Amino acid sequence: MALDIVILAAGQGTRMVSDLPKVLHALAGKPLLGHVIDAATALDPRTLSVVIGHGAARVREAMAATNANWVMQERQLGTGHAVQQALPALGRDGVTLILYGDVPLVRESTLRELVAMAGRGPVALLTVKLADPSGYGRVLRDHRGRVAAIVEHKDATPEQRELREVNTGIMAVPNAHLHGWLACLENSNAQREYYLTDIIAMAAASGVGVEPLEAADEHEVAGVNNREQLATLERAWQQLRARELLLAGVTLRDPARFDLRGRLRHGRDVTIDINVIIEGEVELGDGVSVGANCVLRNARIGDGASIQPNSVIEDSDVGPGCTVGPFARLRPGTRMAEGAKIGNFVETKKATIGAHSKISHLSYVGDALLGADVNVGAGTITCNYDGVNKFRTTIGDGAFIGSNTSLVAPVEVGRNATVGAGSVVTSAVPDEALAVARGRQRNIEGWQRPQKKS
Repeated sequence: MALDIVILAAGQGTRMVSDLPKVLHALAGKPLLGHVIDAATALDPRTLSVVIGHGAARVREAMAATNANWVMQERQLGTGHAVQQALPALGRDGVTLILYGDVPLVRESTLRELVAMAGRGPVALLTVKLADPSGYGRVLRDHRGRVAAIVEHKDATPEQRELREVNTGIMAVPNAHLHGWLACLENSNAQREYYLTDIIAMAAASGVGVEPLEAADEHEVAGVNNREQLATLERAWQQLRARELLLAGVTLRDPARFDLRGRLRHGRDVTIDINVIIEGEVELGDGVSVGANCVLRNARIGDGASIQPNSVIEDSDVGPGCTVGPFARLRPGTRMAEGAKIGNFVETKKATIGAHSKISHLSYVGDALLGADVNVGAGTITCNYDGVNKFRTTIGDGAFIGSNTSLVAPVEVGRNATVGAGSVVTSAVPDEALAVARGRQRNIEGWQRPQKKS
């Protein structure tokens, strides 16, 4: 069965109090519209149309990677009018699924069921029962319990407003009827808009019928109109992801204090402490431990590695059995071989750290290649930038770099070489050699310390 999908994303979202189009506000690190597009594309539709209006250029730019038919709604005259703009892209056969760019938690499984229902002939309507249905269109049923119509809140009678079953706006409609019904829409209502929901009454009256599907979770069909609602859905999304991880064997010290803003792949016996943020693509091997307040962004952490609290790892690979932190920052391009250590208040960038090498304290290592079993003392800096260009520092296997050393790149320290503490190294150090590059100490006897003038 052919499937067309229309996503309505033209609204301004004035209650967000923002210059950013509502559908571009982020949930779990991704625009609201991005979540909806992901759910839509998973259904492999024949066509995917996104109706845009307010901030159209910004929306298209932000979602440039999306293979969609972008449809302009110059004037926002209601949901029915929005779908009308997409009609030229819709086939005459199959089914059209209508989604909303500000309803980010709708499940692929729910949409598949909805489409299958419409494929059997009726209009398939996604509904939900709310304790407080204020503001939502109410689902009206006839004496036999069949869906007869939807009445918007502003047009509903006091008796109708007592109904708890509401329209989510999400529906699947046979294309054989959709074109004709949309052409018959009128705007004789309180808001002077063309309501898409009016086709429900048309379907009931014509004998096509409406088959409702009730959502099990109100968060799945909740839209975002303000920042409070966005925050509520953010927590709902995170709770779902946390539950999935727990059931998959990951230990979360506090599931309520965990944020997944990308995709996490993990091995067995992984432990994640509080306030950890996962962004982009992250992989955690077997037995990995991640301490409190860490940020992992596009990182791969090998088996048995320990990430100590308050560390940031970005676009880096941490090998098996490594230790990072606490308070370490691994910038893009850092590669740690097995058993290496990057300790507290150490920053690295485009650095390859050999097996069992150690940079334990208060150092900056950038644009560097370290061999195996290297020991870098506290306060060491690779001076990789001359104000115009970047240069590499190379340190051979087994080398020892004394504390408070400056390695002025490009420079090479040989295998098993030693650099004395406090040195400024500007030329190559041969294998097995000792390099000392500092001023000779001079003691002045009887020196008088300056005194403050009274």
